[in-house]
Amino acid sequence: MKRHIPNAITCANLLSGCVGIVFAFKGDLQIAAYFVILSGIFDFFDGMIARLLHVKSAIGKDLDSLADMVSFGFLPGVIMFHLLKASDYSSEYLPYLGFIITIFSALRLAKFNNDERQSEDFIGLNTPMNTLFICSLPYIATDYPNVIGSTILLLATTAITSFLLISEIKIFSLKFSNFSWAKNRIKFIFLILSAALIAVLQFAAIPFVLVLYIALSFLHFREIATNTSSDLK
Repeated sequence: MKRHIPNAITCANLLSGCVGIVFAFKGDLQIAAYFVILSGIFDFFDGMIARLLHVKSAIGKDLDSLADMVSFGFLPGVIMFHLLKASDYSSEYLPYLGFIITIFSALRLAKFNNDERQSEDFIGLNTPMNTLFICSLPYIATDYPNVIGSTILLLATTAITSFLLISEIKIFSLKFSNFSWAKNRIKFIFLILSAALIAVLQFAAIPFVLVLYIALSFLHFREIATNTSSDLK
């Protein structure tokens, strides 16, 4: 029975993503963002529970990617579609460019499933973090409508995030094999600073969290490379 628990949590991720898409199509982008967060929680715990119960399987891995494609691939594309539709220069067909995010999310997930280098960490921005960033834009738009309402900015955001998804940039995962400060110092710093930013700025903090994630990932892997080089001397 226990082997079905992680898959049930993955299905909860999928269900949450489906509900978020319904709200996104209705134009309730801020409500959709909460379902993205819920999907992210389920996505985090399904893998953790599978590792704890020692029930990892090929079906579970495929199911996880399929659920992520809905919650962190199609859903952010729908949100960007609506943002472009409401932007300062929109046409009948321009909003459909938002689904470029969906396409590159699919490429990202396919790459992840077949890239043996990504067993512990990520190469390229992971889809949940990218989706959180996209979902923060409607909230930021309430305070800065002229900025988020810019068609050029939204198209640039679509292009940059799509590139990051399939890039060769190394990004650390938040999996913990242990909770040693020495071995996970940068991860703990990221979590602490992110929590502080979110507490102060709420959803508006997410772009800063994304930049922090990439910057600390660079420091994390540079530190690993330096330590490895020192050990070889």
